[in-house]
Amino acid sequence: MHVSLSARIRDRKAVVGVVGLGYVGLPLAHGFSHAGFPVIGFDVDQKKIDHLFAGEAYLDHLAVSMFEHLHQDAQFSATVDMSRLGECDVVLVAVPTPLGVHQEPDLSYVDNTAALIGKSLRAGQLLVLESTTFPGTTRQNFRHGILSNADGDFVVGENVFIAYSPEREDPGRDLATTSVPKLVGGLDPTSTELAVQVYEAAFEKVISVQSAEVAEAAKLLENIFRAVNIALVNEMKVVLQAMDIDVWDVVNAAATKPYGFMPFYPGPGLGGHCIPIDPFYMTWKAKEVGEQVQFIELAGLINRKMPRYVVDRLTSALNERGKAMSTSRILVIGLAYKAGVGDTRESPTYDLIELIQDRGGAAEFHDDLAPRTIPGRRFDLEIESTALTAESIASFDAVIISTAQEGVSWELLAEHAQLIVDTRNAMAQFAAQLGDRLVRA
Repeated sequence: MHVSLSARIRDRKAVVGVVGLGYVGLPLAHGFSHAGFPVIGFDVDQKKIDHLFAGEAYLDHLAVSMFEHLHQDAQFSATVDMSRLGECDVVLVAVPTPLGVHQEPDLSYVDNTAALIGKSLRAGQLLVLESTTFPGTTRQNFRHGILSNADGDFVVGENVFIAYSPEREDPGRDLATTSVPKLVGGLDPTSTELAVQVYEAAFEKVISVQSAEVAEAAKLLENIFRAVNIALVNEMKVVLQAMDIDVWDVVNAAATKPYGFMPFYPGPGLGGHCIPIDPFYMTWKAKEVGEQVQFIELAGLINRKMPRYVVDRLTSALNERGKAMSTSRILVIGLAYKAGVGDTRESPTYDLIELIQDRGGAAEFHDDLAPRTIPGRRFDLEIESTALTAESIASFDAVIISTAQEGVSWELLAEHAQLIVDTRNAMAQFAAQLGDRLVRA
């Protein structure tokens, strides 16, 4: 059975299905389409399908040319009809793996997708999970969900094949998905072999690992590494600011060492679809096996405290100027979690706005790339971006720079802002001009 699938992959005749046409799935579909495979995109959101049929972009950080290519590719189609999963020789799953209300992993999207695949399962299919998750998900949840809903006698590694290959997306970075090395780990050697073969047809470099669990854990380690190091520099920031030492100067000085150091920079908290979430997947799984990952939990605690630290600094600065937070208007620069994108998932700006409102203040934001708040896991603020003009800036009691978003006139802020709380070192060049109007946080 795997010989036939291997031949279809080699000849670019294997139909590749991609479930989830978001930040991960759409570039994946584009990569395999560009490699010459027939591709079917699946999503529960009909609006995305309509945009694709019209060749219209619906994700800001992805190039318009990606949508145009898919629109013009006669071998690409998109649908909400999950019964068509049976048409696919290869199914790549890139669905969300968020956190629940109590910071517990929410695998409902994975479980539901696995059940849908199972209902259409046929012999000879390769099924690959790409969603970030804890070790064991592919073998336990994904595999079980598929096979328990299948009508027939299926044996993984013999007539159906399952693997894990973690997504590696960095919104805003000008780097093609297919140029990033791809990790692949199957539930058995044959599944690994087939998954490697299909990814090698579209990606520049593919690395096979010993198992799906190794690939799952590697993805978590990549993002936990960043979360821990950001927590370290955020904690250093708090201490150094108490000593009246610029943490940015310290990091830049340390970064001159050509070995044994990698620069990470402080901020108002973590954002994005991975780094704020992935550590909780590992801590939850660790508890299940009777272990405690204190180091990772501490990093999470430090990073989650940063929005409150920023608002505390703002409150103190206002008090020094004889103003109360409860009567102040605050403008937050940047709704997106990082510069250059409109992606607001898990953005600390939402926390900043809520904390300001909780203390009685009025909060607005400016972000041309993310012009309005969107309902999320924890927030539904219903606020639209405020235009930046000399008059509007001057009307606010303070400005917080949460994200050093592209297109912002820092010079205009320096000239007209009454008070700036800078979490990104965006105003460094105007420090002398601003004097005590500039507070670092």
